[in-house]
Amino acid sequence: MQQKPLTLKDMDCADCPIRHRAVCARCEADELEQLEAIKYYRKYAAGEVIVWAGDKMDFVASVVAGVATLTQTMEDGRRQMVGLLLASDFIGRPNRDSVAYDVTATTDVTLCCFRRKPFHEMIKTTPNISQRLLDMTLDELDAAREWMLLLGRKTAREKIASFLSIIARREASALGGVPGKDVAFELPLTREAMADYLGLTLETVSRQMSALKRDQVIQLEGKRRIVVADFDLLMDETGDDADGGVLI
Repeated sequence: MQQKPLTLKDMDCADCPIRHRAVCARCEADELEQLEAIKYYRKYAAGEVIVWAGDKMDFVASVVAGVATLTQTMEDGRRQMVGLLLASDFIGRPNRDSVAYDVTATTDVTLCCFRRKPFHEMIKTTPNISQRLLDMTLDELDAAREWMLLLGRKTAREKIASFLSIIARREASALGGVPGKDVAFELPLTREAMADYLGLTLETVSRQMSALKRDQVIQLEGKRRIVVADFDLLMDETGDDADGGVLI
């Protein structure tokens, strides 16, 4: 069942935790006022579908908090996770009224939603939004190309390390920095979901996570919490060139 819009009066654009990373990052004060007039918040519980593929979508949105997955269903019923949406990522196409993938909340998710048609009009008249949206789209394209490399060429250990480095980097970015010593974060996916996302078996994911722990690349605290004492050591396990090829 679709959630009703929630008004979060204690959060305006100036106080938003993703203010300097989201689609509105370059907006001036008057542009933020225009966005305020067309925005509202929605919350989704973990496991809840935000939108089904092909459904009409009357809004676009930025992820304020939480993690969502993009999933595609094939004709024979098989499902494949094709992407993750983390804080500051953008959902929807301003010039389209439907989406190509199922979007599901993996954790509790808060979205900052903009009514689609007014937002589309703002893109035409607000270069700061249109340019930022273009930059985010190109970043997403780069990440998709890197993901093709990961799925097609990397070993199981490199896949796991690359996935962990992505989450660590985004966690550090949310705090306004870059990964260094003692990076800690909660895994947004179960090991079953990680296996699906990385094209591995559950047994392989568990075995490689244990191996990274044994080799002191990571520490495991409980079922989901990961501690990385030395981010450079984790990056050494990804198989990425030191001069580039870093997933974002």
